[in-house]
Amino acid sequence: MSTAQRLRDIRDGFERPFWVANISELFERLSYYAAFASLARYLNESLGFPTQDASSLAGLFGGLVWFLAAFGGAIADRLGFRRALSLAYLILSCSYFLLGSLGSSWMLPVRGLVPLGALVAFLLMLPALGIALVKPAVVGTTARASKDNVRSIGYSIYYTLVNIGGAAGPFVASYVHRHMSVENVFRVAAISVFLMFFAVLLMFKEPRKEGDVPPPSLAETGRNFLTVLSNPKFMLFLVIFTGYWVVYWQEFITLPLYVAKYIDPKADTELLLMTGPLVVISLTVLINLATQKIASVKAVTIGTLMSSLAWIVLIFKPTVTGVILTLICVALGEIVQSPRYYEYISRLAPPGQQGTYMGFAFLPIGLGSLIGGWFGGKLMHHFGEVTHKPAGMLWTITGVGVLTAALLWVYDRMLPATGEA
Repeated sequence: MSTAQRLRDIRDGFERPFWVANISELFERLSYYAAFASLARYLNESLGFPTQDASSLAGLFGGLVWFLAAFGGAIADRLGFRRALSLAYLILSCSYFLLGSLGSSWMLPVRGLVPLGALVAFLLMLPALGIALVKPAVVGTTARASKDNVRSIGYSIYYTLVNIGGAAGPFVASYVHRHMSVENVFRVAAISVFLMFFAVLLMFKEPRKEGDVPPPSLAETGRNFLTVLSNPKFMLFLVIFTGYWVVYWQEFITLPLYVAKYIDPKADTELLLMTGPLVVISLTVLINLATQKIASVKAVTIGTLMSSLAWIVLIFKPTVTGVILTLICVALGEIVQSPRYYEYISRLAPPGQQGTYMGFAFLPIGLGSLIGGWFGGKLMHHFGEVTHKPAGMLWTITGVGVLTAALLWVYDRMLPATGEA
């Protein structure tokens, strides 16, 4: 097929809801990663939370999204994608604005009635509800508003825009933090998703296709959850792989605090967090082609080991350059394992249950953030503030990742996947 024909297919193969939904997802990711890039330092430095509490709250922000995603699809299907997206962006805009306004004088009466920790925890839960509605609505729109001959391209566009948003978020956070204040990072995030609220209302039309199956009810989703729990091999794999995400999420949860406290207090930590997404955008296709012949669990194990050993770079090179090199190595490990992880999940799923299993494949990501926030905060407090040997935190994080890789290797030896070498 000629390039001109392919371009015509792309031009004619997507309905307007496809572009509205996917562009709105770019801005949702921009807002999310802008907020996440600044959150730990905002909680610690601006709101006065101790390191442990700031890390735990940041982990809560990152973790709940992936737990609710398993149920968000059923809710989005019931509401319809237009209502789900508009409701999600309204929730997100309000929650980001309130987060950035916690120090404002007009919030003092609320802070006088509600303990600050409880108030922040509540406001950090709201974005998870919004994002849990956005993701299934955008993916569902991509399926319904794409012709069959360009649907795979549609998902590639979706993945690319998600990563562009992930790279742009820390950049926006850096710019706003440098030129205004860290509180305004959350307000800019709120404006970004509030604009998407109007974009959906004005330009998004509910995509429908003949033959669409009825959406699962929440009760059916609950039964699917029990089905997943009844597969011990699948659950064991998810529990082990949670260790990867405990290590990975330190990039957003504790690394900004670590850099500000023990490497360079003037470092632009938000800008540094652009490194990973830029590496993912640049090298995903190349590395996937180079590793496609490696069995899926082996690729997941190798990627886990790479991301874990990356922290040793920062131990021996505790500079901003060392931070960048560490983030590059973490991203390389992510590229190696991520697509193969979902491939392996699809192999574990019994016939006809791939959708159910893929929905719950996000659980280790959420659990890793929740555990990682608490765990990273404990490590930073002990090694940084008690023993004054902060590198011990990095050694421990590395150890958790190496142990996870070792357990994945044992798992693969004891319970090999059908049809894999």
